[in-house]
Amino acid sequence: MNLSLGSPKKPPNSSCSGFLVDVDANQRRGSLPLCPSYPPVDVDRREKPSVARFKLAKFSAPVLLLQVGEITQLMLRCFVCSPAAASYLCFELLGSLDSRKSLQFSEAMVLKSYSNLLGLASGDTSEFSHRAAKIPRMSPADAEAGHERIILAAHYLPLISERDPATGKWSFTMDEDALLLQMRDGFPAEAEVLYVGCLNAIVDPSERDEVAQELDVEYGCVPVWLEPGIQHKFYHGFCKQYLWPLFHCMFPWSPTLDKLHDADLYQAYVAANNAFAKAIKSSIRAGHDTVWVHDYHLMLVPTLLRKHMGLAKVGFFLHSPFPSSEIYRTLPVREAILRGLLNADVVGFHTFDYARHFLSCCNRLLGLDYELKRGHIVFDYYGRKVTVKILPVGIHMGRLKSLLALPDTREKIKEIKEKYKGKMLILGVDDKDILKGISQKLLGLEQFLKDPQHLRTEVVLVQIANPPRGVGKEVQKARDEVASIAERINLAYGAALGYLPVVLIDKSMPSHEKVAYYAAADCCIVNAFGDGMNLVPYEYTVCRQDSGENDEEETKSTRTSTLIISEFMGCSPSLNGAIRVNPWSIEQVSAALERAARLSLHEKALQHEKHYRYIRSHDVVYWVGSFAQDLQRAWRENCDKKCWHTGLGVELKVIAVPLDFGILDVNGVVSCYKRTHKRLFFLDYDGTIMPKSCVMRAPSEEIISVLNRLCADPENTLFIVSGRGQDTLSEWFSPIDSLGIAAEHGYFLRWSKSSEWESGAALGNFDWKEIVEPIMRSFTEATDGSYVESKKTGLVWHYHDADSSFGSWQARNLAVQLENVLAKEPVVVQKGDGIVEAKPQGIHKGLAVQKVISTLASNGNPPDFILSIGDGRSDEDMFESIEAMASSPLLPAKPQVFLCTVGLKPTKAKYYVEEAVGVAPLLQVLATALAEEEKKKPLPNKFHLKEEQDLGESDDLVSSS
Repeated sequence: MNLSLGSPKKPPNSSCSGFLVDVDANQRRGSLPLCPSYPPVDVDRREKPSVARFKLAKFSAPVLLLQVGEITQLMLRCFVCSPAAASYLCFELLGSLDSRKSLQFSEAMVLKSYSNLLGLASGDTSEFSHRAAKIPRMSPADAEAGHERIILAAHYLPLISERDPATGKWSFTMDEDALLLQMRDGFPAEAEVLYVGCLNAIVDPSERDEVAQELDVEYGCVPVWLEPGIQHKFYHGFCKQYLWPLFHCMFPWSPTLDKLHDADLYQAYVAANNAFAKAIKSSIRAGHDTVWVHDYHLMLVPTLLRKHMGLAKVGFFLHSPFPSSEIYRTLPVREAILRGLLNADVVGFHTFDYARHFLSCCNRLLGLDYELKRGHIVFDYYGRKVTVKILPVGIHMGRLKSLLALPDTREKIKEIKEKYKGKMLILGVDDKDILKGISQKLLGLEQFLKDPQHLRTEVVLVQIANPPRGVGKEVQKARDEVASIAERINLAYGAALGYLPVVLIDKSMPSHEKVAYYAAADCCIVNAFGDGMNLVPYEYTVCRQDSGENDEEETKSTRTSTLIISEFMGCSPSLNGAIRVNPWSIEQVSAALERAARLSLHEKALQHEKHYRYIRSHDVVYWVGSFAQDLQRAWRENCDKKCWHTGLGVELKVIAVPLDFGILDVNGVVSCYKRTHKRLFFLDYDGTIMPKSCVMRAPSEEIISVLNRLCADPENTLFIVSGRGQDTLSEWFSPIDSLGIAAEHGYFLRWSKSSEWESGAALGNFDWKEIVEPIMRSFTEATDGSYVESKKTGLVWHYHDADSSFGSWQARNLAVQLENVLAKEPVVVQKGDGIVEAKPQGIHKGLAVQKVISTLASNGNPPDFILSIGDGRSDEDMFESIEAMASSPLLPAKPQVFLCTVGLKPTKAKYYVEEAVGVAPLLQVLATALAEEEKKKPLPNKFHLKEEQDLGESDDLVSSS
């Protein structure tokens, strides 16, 4: 529960004079109510498990660390003055402790017996159990109470850390080049922004509390402390040696990757993500705050957050590429990573290609299909709507312009222009890693210098090589290769040309110097083999816009730019005027350099203006605002539900269901069944009374026996409602005389074995089947494991036994093709679980339900008990019609209604059973319920009769004697 509220709040029914007051919103603390004898207590909620930090507000004493037992003794003292205040304090304090070892209370549990506190004070927590199945929900009203807090989580905090070697004191400054810090300008001014991440320095454990306090108060940063071993395995191990190559389309057995999957590295990745989730959880207020998680280092964080905050507002943005399904599926922990992303409300990607690969992986590995809603790509993931957003990140315009305005930058620009006067200055800015393509860039330049003799003296390439982010022999190998090629080019052409064609700057460069090179360069070339986004072309274009002095002619001439970019970078689709190259082709790189050298000033100006307009309108502020808007919209679609979770750890699945949804109470059903006398059953067949896992699709003897017993009761009316055909259902259920059957989604209906089949409204001719069947047959020939089922009212294409991914893909194509050819026919095309069905409009199971209930009511037998069980999309129509008919004026009184789905999933039903194998036992219990009731009844009549007979015989004996 929240310990930092925006307004004073007094404990309910409390005589305590303390108030819950927000002391400092920036420090995220609040005072807890205590009895009048004690001063308010200042609480820091980000403390280790089972420890709460207290600081007496009226004293400057050091921070005290109190264990749970000591905290509880403080509660007991408060209880002496005010039981209500003590109860309130239990809620506020214990709810703030770490969930793994904290004590989870419900209000009823605390108020039920204060004697439990005595055991708590002694350290006994066994009485306080944790009900983990249900997750607290939140509402939009909660989010509107108080200022919004935005929590930005990334691997590293936007800080530069330095330690004074003389004093040993740490000093910190905000890193203005960090994206996380630049995002601040995209949020409302009144919003509080927190940064969660690791420091780029090793801090001794003895100093961590002091450093954390300083970072919290001064910079709004929450540090995540990872032990050096975990940090190395997490970042340099799993992230850099496995995820990063894989996400850049390198297979695990690639020669450049000498390490296969290591379970220890993945466990370190899980541990690190868990540490981040705990840090976020310690600062978030349920329903109030936005959590925005960044990049592949933290892909499990959304799952770990959902465990305790089922409907928290969580967004995730991936700044790297996402690989194709053929590559991604080689990841041994592929499902856990995918589910981690899907547990966010919005998943963001830079380009459609990355998003398309993600959608394909979700379909192939998890069987999920997406839909388009008003231009948004949306998954229905266990009842939650997950939006996939495509939006490339932008740059911070103000940051670049401020750097350009610095005197040092202006001087550096003059120096560079003077140094390379008369030459075409080509600039490359890349990290030194194996995928940046620096070697191919140099080889392309070498090819270029071999051919156009008249251009040799006009071109110079300045390559700025930023320090690598990873380590390993691959990085060193790439670095050595670049140096070797640069040296070879300079030796071959430098002496003849009188200058060095390649200037390699192999060191870290200050931001203002890098900006100066951007402003002075005539052309920028970035030809990475693969890159999530790469903002170098954006920065170069903006710097070229305002790189001149006061001279109007110079300013006009410098408002040109030339870009050569790889087609495999995330920024490539946004820069339509750039010269795109395949970096693997040295000839293409060389040709691009020659084309850039021959561009006219007018062409350069046109390209520059086009790029600059886009970059200016799609800056980081726009990117943040657009993502935050979609995150708010997606969250509002989910927040009016409650959540249940299944699974453990990173395998957690959060299922969002309506507020009145719950597991079917068998005892409650049996109780209502016994009390009522006109009972009606609607049962789906496939996936309900017959599990989908069964090879034999015909009903078993057990099912036949149970249904026979239910139908034998004259007060029961039972219908099997299925999409299967009349002949199949008639044959399977022939042993049951009184069973009603609604075949082909209810179009054909039969009340018993001896009655005639009734059909729905006239459907006209079925000439459209002659069009549909050949199309389905062609898809059957092309899809191994599929077949066509012909019914009187329609045609069904089954692909249960086909390859799941290919079958699903073929099903989508078939559905689209059928919708096109049947556009003018009164036919609907539906894609179900393993099927694509074409049938006349207006046929659904709900019509059969309406007909049965109306007939019973008109015959004077309105039902007072309705039980309906189904598992698929077609059964939702049945549930909806039952709800409507139960409230219809046709019925004299509203019956007891139990709508039940199979499996925990989003539905219009109010109840669920976990598996189809549980349906038959439920029916068995109902079939024997009345018989068991009769057995339990005493037999007073028979007993008294026998007693009277015995007494009569005794009287006769007495009289005769």
